[in-house]
Amino acid sequence: MPTDPVGRFLAALDPEHRDAVGAKPRAEQEQLAAAWERELEADTELDTLDELSPPAAEAEAARRVLERETS
Repeated sequence: MPTDPVGRFLAALDPEHRDAVGAKPRAEQEQLAAAWERELEADTELDTLDELSPPAAEAEAARRVLERETS
């Protein structure tokens, strides 16, 4: 399991989005990973999901970040 924020963010994405984000410049990947970490920290619903399934919480936060970025 990756330990750096970008690696963890990429691991939380579904394969299609992982490939798309992986093709972006490193600086953009780092910005998305930082937004993802903020989403995980700030959302209380994800805290509850994290207790049940950390990977599901991480995937949901990643989905939300990408959704905001493409809107």
